[in-house]
Amino acid sequence: MQKQKQESLIPDLHPLRHSAEHVLHQAMKELYPSIHLAMGPATDEGFYFDFDGKVDGKSEVVISEADFPKIEKRMAEIIKKDLPITRYEVSEKEARKLFADNPYKQEWIDKAVQEGKNISIYWTGEPEKPGSMVDLCKGPHVESTGKIKAFKLLSVAGAYWHGDEKNKMLTRIYGTAFFSQQELEEHLKRLEDAKLHDHRKLGRDLNLFVFSDLVGKGLPMLTPYGTTIRRELERFVVDEEIRRGYQHVMTPSLAKVDLYRTSGHYPYYKDTMYPPMVVDEDELILRPMTCPHHFQMYVSRPRSYRELPIRYAELADLFRYEKSGELSGLMRVRTFCLADAHIICTKEQAVGEINAVLDLIEFVNNTLGMKKGVDYRYRLSLGDRSDTKKYYKDDSSWDYAEGVLRSVVQSRDVPYYEAENEAAFYGPKIDVQVKNVAGKEETAFTCQYDFVMPKRFKLRFTNAEGAEEEPIVVHRSSIGAFERTMAFLIEKYAGAFPLWLSPVQVKLATVSEKELGAAEKVKTALSREGIRVELDDSNRTLGKKSSDARSEKVPYFAIVGAKEAENGTVTLKNRAGEQVVLTIDEAVAKLKQEIVSKQ
Repeated sequence: MQKQKQESLIPDLHPLRHSAEHVLHQAMKELYPSIHLAMGPATDEGFYFDFDGKVDGKSEVVISEADFPKIEKRMAEIIKKDLPITRYEVSEKEARKLFADNPYKQEWIDKAVQEGKNISIYWTGEPEKPGSMVDLCKGPHVESTGKIKAFKLLSVAGAYWHGDEKNKMLTRIYGTAFFSQQELEEHLKRLEDAKLHDHRKLGRDLNLFVFSDLVGKGLPMLTPYGTTIRRELERFVVDEEIRRGYQHVMTPSLAKVDLYRTSGHYPYYKDTMYPPMVVDEDELILRPMTCPHHFQMYVSRPRSYRELPIRYAELADLFRYEKSGELSGLMRVRTFCLADAHIICTKEQAVGEINAVLDLIEFVNNTLGMKKGVDYRYRLSLGDRSDTKKYYKDDSSWDYAEGVLRSVVQSRDVPYYEAENEAAFYGPKIDVQVKNVAGKEETAFTCQYDFVMPKRFKLRFTNAEGAEEEPIVVHRSSIGAFERTMAFLIEKYAGAFPLWLSPVQVKLATVSEKELGAAEKVKTALSREGIRVELDDSNRTLGKKSSDARSEKVPYFAIVGAKEAENGTVTLKNRAGEQVVLTIDEAVAKLKQEIVSKQ
């Protein structure tokens, strides 16, 4: 066993949290010696750790949040000892001996051997000495446990091994760590705030979407209220795309597997696609993307340079397999609708088209209330030339395409960063990374430069000289997957949507039953103008009706009492408690103006 030089410390939280996770491993093994340690990485929010509490059929170790104080106390003791955290590289034989009784670690060793990678371990404390701990790990870590200044265990949940429901259910403990107690406390406050914004809870409370075990995991069903939000987003983005020169098309949700063999998605993406089905003599598959369909539309007849750019757009239902352990409300599902588009253009047109795509994305974000640099930023996602299994081999095309995208983002007033090995297999991309309320980034919108599919699908156009030329393709999504975008918006607004998106825009109530006739007239006048209104005609008090409207997060509460009924007016009260008495026509005009402006 040869001692290796400790990695230089990375000035971020990852090594700190990774080390805190190892301390958790050690504390758990000291407190519950019978468990098997499975795995546990550092994450953007903290860290987690999976363990098998039932080994060899023995009684199961069950952990709840009530056990956290005891576990945290043992972790604090390990941290106080300031034990060194040291990396070693070991042979396969040494590794198998160290983890002889742990099938999960043996599986990781198998994988390292199969991939021809070196096997590294970390000792916390002096190797082989009492009070020390060893784990299979690539790192990085801080130099010693004493560097961990503030940590907290957060929750416990079940998790399938490798996120696959076919595997054993393990116990997962989530935690986090920071450089200071103040940072930790600020983070915990954000987490508490995030619970109030959790789209999964709000979706249930506001009756926006439901799931059914009988329908299947990861298959959301939008209620009438949720569907109203979805339709507003659809109308908004389709109208805007048409204004910007897109041609909307409709293509089938099924295709022959051969279509995806041609594109290269199958069998490369086979694990995220659903199994083929044999119909008559054809092998059909649910589509995971629309680009091959749009390419077939393009090649259906000869094309001239005068037609370019061609911008095909579609609201496309797509189907991708997500492991059950990775499903999360509307954020990660197994079927979704993407506002997709493919721009077929010349190389010379690419910069202008990409800038136009980003203009559209920024317009959409601004309309949805998301601010550049606050709610989202750009990621320039690059390829790894050495990974020829993942990426198409054409270094000069990669250089050119990455140069084009880099020049675009650098020419715009946008915060961005570069990320290796995040590109599509057919080219680099600009991803728009949106923060959820917990601060985690998710890709919501994307713009991709594709120099591969034109070759595979023989896309051609006749240039000005009468010769055949190969175009390039810009893949883009303007509003992303509607399900994910809805999740972002539910969390951003905590369900209190702006007027144009609210499922119910006005909740109308009477003071007594005597005003029901007058209230019906108000409802008819609003409904006739497309304003979504509900009338609470129950015999409850006005205070109770108002309270319900607030809990339902309706933008306007409208009151018709005796005075309003007599004068042909209505009292409008907004969420801030501000109210105004207006004629019915004035109320309609005010609401319509606010809806049209999308404020």
